Amino acid sequence: MQNAAQRPRRTLRSVGALLAGLLAIVILSTATDMVLHATGVFAPPGQPMANALWLLATAYRILYGVVGCYLAARLSPDRPMRHAMLLGIVGVVVSVVGALATRGKGPAFGPTWYALALIAIALPCGWVGGKLHDMRATKHAA
Repeated sequence: MQNAAQRPRRTLRSVGALLAGLLAIVILSTATDMVLHATGVFAPPGQPMANALWLLATAYRILYGVVGCYLAARLSPDRPMRHAMLLGIVGVVVSVVGALATRGKGPAFGPTWYALALIAIALPCGWVGGKLHDMRATKHAA
């Protein structure tokens, strides 16, 4: 049983774990986008791109989503899978807001399938990130 002084500390650690995972996803995705734009792999910002390039962006966002959710689970004070899935839920919310904000804004914001894919991958990334943490924790416990 935890005392009253431990509860706020656990809450802060939980929030910190979620923020660390979210920041990892945002920083990795943004940095990769910038490098791909700067090297000419992606069209200049604001210009339309081929579907294959949007698929590439989706692929590394999946990887970074898993990494961020794993990090949230790893840093959580307890219930790591819950933290990974909470970050997945945050990803769904952020992706829905992004899809609504860019809807009908033109091809520079990507095809509709891309916005829908970002919504669809958020929870599976949370689950995979949490499972990877569970597998690692089980391996170290053995």
